[in-house]
Amino acid sequence: MTNEGRDIRIKRLAMRSMRRGIKEMDLILSAYAGEHLAAMSDPDLDLYEALLEESDHDLYRWVSGQDHAPDRFSGLIASIASRAVGIVRPR
Repeated sequence: MTNEGRDIRIKRLAMRSMRRGIKEMDLILSAYAGEHLAAMSDPDLDLYEALLEESDHDLYRWVSGQDHAPDRFSGLIASIASRAVGIVRPR
């Protein structure tokens, strides 16, 4: 990670959340980022940033409940999934 300030980091993560590649993940993650990034602790931002490194296909399968998320992401995925109602097709 660089020496960027917190505000810049949040803006960067928000941008990465909305420019994913799969439209559903763009919608899900950009909405989540807009609602939560500013209130996240630095360790939570670290975890969210690590989540953004995962493939969209895996993320969608985790958020939609088609597959279990890795343990380190399970709480974050549950939080994201709870707000993705109407975007994610139920399993």
